[in-house]
Amino acid sequence: MKILAIDSSAKAASCAIAEGRSQVALYFQKTGLTHSRTLLPMIEAMLLNCEMTIGDIDLIAVSRGPGSFTGIRIGCATAKGLKWGANIPGCGVSTLEAMAWQASHIEDHIVCSVMDARRSQVYNALFCTSSDKSGKLIRLCPDRAVSIEALGNELKNVEKSVFLIGDGAELCYNILSGFVGDRLVLAPESFRHQNAWGVALAAMGRDKGEYDEPEPVYLRPSQAERERAEREKREKGSADN
Repeated sequence: MKILAIDSSAKAASCAIAEGRSQVALYFQKTGLTHSRTLLPMIEAMLLNCEMTIGDIDLIAVSRGPGSFTGIRIGCATAKGLKWGANIPGCGVSTLEAMAWQASHIEDHIVCSVMDARRSQVYNALFCTSSDKSGKLIRLCPDRAVSIEALGNELKNVEKSVFLIGDGAELCYNILSGFVGDRLVLAPESFRHQNAWGVALAAMGRDKGEYDEPEPVYLRPSQAERERAEREKREKGSADN
């Protein structure tokens, strides 16, 4: 099976092609340019250089969140457009799970996926890697928005070493070190950030019955939604007075 994987959930944008469990290609850039400008040209260039067309792809996988509201929408819309145009299946995967799959080869660790959610919180999920070189990944909690201090209080009771990965890893490292100590390992810069290869790995574990329409998944209301709710609350308060 050939998988075209896409990630645009944060500042970096990436796409990858996987065949079986082999990485055929990975294109990654973190230039700060809008994903609506960079993502499709990256995919087109990657397919061209691999001497493939979209018709050679068996599955399109995309990170559906959590993450940047705009980035997630761009990624899911791109995946939908490609799958509809080529009439091939699609699959949305958790951004946090995709990040954890990048570290699934590290034996007998807790993988702590973190993204900066702002407002003194991180998007987080915890996973356990296998101790038998099988590369399996076990989810320990659902995707969530949580404070770094609450995450630290949870991790301090864990006996295994904790592998910290994601674009929020550096933000969390010093604070979590106070809870976890020398059991905390910061992922190297070379694969710390979420990328499409993790999305491909997460999709490989899905059965065909789990393929779905890639829809964005948000753990919190957007800033615009929060501002509207606050405005409506103020207006209601004024009317009641």
